[in-house]
Amino acid sequence: MARMTWRTPAVLLLALMPTAAAETLTVVSWGGAYGRAVQAATLTPFTEQTGIDIAVETFNGGLAEVRAQVETGNVHWDVVDLETKDIAIGCDEGLFELVAVADMPTAADGTPAADDYHPNDITDCGCTVMYNSWIYAYNARSYDGERPQTIMDFFDLAKFPGRRGTRRVAQGNLEFALLADGVPPAAVYETLDTPAGIERAFRKLDTIKDAILWWEAGSQALQMLADREVAMTAAFNGRIFHEVVMENQPFVIVWHGQVLSRGGYAIVAGSPNADAAKRFIAYAAQPAVQARLGRYISYSPTRLSATPQIAKHLATGIDMAPHMPTYPANMTHALRTDWQWWADHGDDMNERFNAWLTQ
Repeated sequence: MARMTWRTPAVLLLALMPTAAAETLTVVSWGGAYGRAVQAATLTPFTEQTGIDIAVETFNGGLAEVRAQVETGNVHWDVVDLETKDIAIGCDEGLFELVAVADMPTAADGTPAADDYHPNDITDCGCTVMYNSWIYAYNARSYDGERPQTIMDFFDLAKFPGRRGTRRVAQGNLEFALLADGVPPAAVYETLDTPAGIERAFRKLDTIKDAILWWEAGSQALQMLADREVAMTAAFNGRIFHEVVMENQPFVIVWHGQVLSRGGYAIVAGSPNADAAKRFIAYAAQPAVQARLGRYISYSPTRLSATPQIAKHLATGIDMAPHMPTYPANMTHALRTDWQWWADHGDDMNERFNAWLTQ
């Protein structure tokens, strides 16, 4: 299927104008606190500004449904909120329309979008909008004395007894394992590029395998931690933040060893509402819109000019800066996900991981 590219920056002007007739755009995103934040910060304001209604569907990530729609020619999704590695994979497979960074809105001071993104956060088919972080958190009620402080502590069952929760996927767990085994962040993917490095990661996971409770959806991790089924769990930082500030849960994030990822939007190839989808992408790419998301949930914008615009959490008034993944103190011993590595090796790693689960 042929993929489209934006031919003119005029689409950015259209994104700021109300539509003449009612349209409905289907946007697929994640649920939970993040989904509610996206609704309030991006979807509802977009409808108010353009007159384009949005039908929201939720999913747990991945490309299976997108592939099925494109391959059968029965496309009913327009825009999908994805991890960057899935955008890259889908772009290579022709599942998404081409989106040129040159056609993204500039920063308020006129800086081109290409110069307003962090390095390596631009794909040919997507608009990255936020950083999220794969961290682990513990329930403060689980420990009376010394408390976990490093990624090594997540793997130390003797010093910090109790079950561990984590998502039943390879990505994130392999990085955690190598970081906990002493591999410097800058050398993690170099290590995973070798058979010995992969075996090293799985050997480290072996040390806590019998103590792991696996989860599929982020809400399960929160419930397990609240019920103290697990003493600590890997999770997405924004979900933990929401539980702490909005639900008064005694959860504590350990930033040491965080795996920083990013996500954004892609237009499904053959979208039945392609023009409206382009307008949405242009809207979501604006630094002010990315900053607004950061006032609802602790996910950092990918536009450099957006971060200073965030300031306070809208619901509680707390300063958002210390809760952001890219806050300097939180970046100590942090690892930036290499989305291209996962795009190239994800299938093999998932196959190896699933085999390990059955051993």
